[in-house]
Amino acid sequence: MHQELRRLDLNLLLVFDAMVRHRSVASAADELAISASALSHALARLRDALGDELFVRVGNEMRPTAAAERMMRPIGDALGLLHEGLAPASRFDAAESDRTFVFAATDYTAFAILPVFIARMQKVAPKLRFKVVHSRGRESADELASGRIDFSLGYEEDNVPLPPGVQGADWFSDEYVVIASRQHPSIRRKLSLAQYLAARHVVVTPWDDTRGLVDLVLDRLGVAREVAVQLPTVLVAPFIIAHSELLMTVPRQAALTLQNAAPVALFPMPFEMPRYTLKIYQHTRRASTPAHRWILGQLLATVPDLKERARGTA
Repeated sequence: MHQELRRLDLNLLLVFDAMVRHRSVASAADELAISASALSHALARLRDALGDELFVRVGNEMRPTAAAERMMRPIGDALGLLHEGLAPASRFDAAESDRTFVFAATDYTAFAILPVFIARMQKVAPKLRFKVVHSRGRESADELASGRIDFSLGYEEDNVPLPPGVQGADWFSDEYVVIASRQHPSIRRKLSLAQYLAARHVVVTPWDDTRGLVDLVLDRLGVAREVAVQLPTVLVAPFIIAHSELLMTVPRQAALTLQNAAPVALFPMPFEMPRYTLKIYQHTRRASTPAHRWILGQLLATVPDLKERARGTA
């Protein structure tokens, strides 16, 4: 039993795990408190034991081979189980911790949600650090399992199964609205479907999608909109809207933030749209740790603040 494991120094799995997360010999060595030379020797032993190069240099990174990618999840899960089984129960002291948590999010989510969350953190956990990286869509289980990303903040995708090991929690549901220039020559108190379809539109496509949910809904109505400007981020969008006759369809929370940046007006959707639902994704390996449970609780606790903000600016 376990013939393969008998031939392998299990300490080398820590080297593998560190290389997966850091993609750098020097950084992995720093984490393990050994010299870069010692880590290189350990990596050579691991390569010999497993019969594969495991990591190859591409530019400034040590990228995993196909064989290493197949090993990432089982090795990571095994190390996680060992850690949970051997480590004593620990309490997370949020008020004193200076730990860094990494969130993956689009700038829609960052604009609409994170200001309220960070304001809350400044009061209850002022030493914590947060790093936000651009979301590439649904983050891979490997990124969440390895700890390169702690939480992925994204919208709910219908009929798309979660990767193994990834769990999602409902976070926030929002309605869509339309924003237009406050000086728009033809739209005043109400936006009609005819006006919506006659106008040209700005869309933000962070993953370079050609069509979004709005277009799918319009397809079912047998109509279509004309997209005039396609943007990778939302940053410039309110200024384009404010100085043109273009329209933009966005979740209300994002629209409220954009309204603070430029003179734009909000209008109810002139047709039925499903609500925009945000989810918090994390890996089951880390979901049970005191730190991750606490952060998840704080993210969920921002929802009443967001609803109050929406009522106050309605």
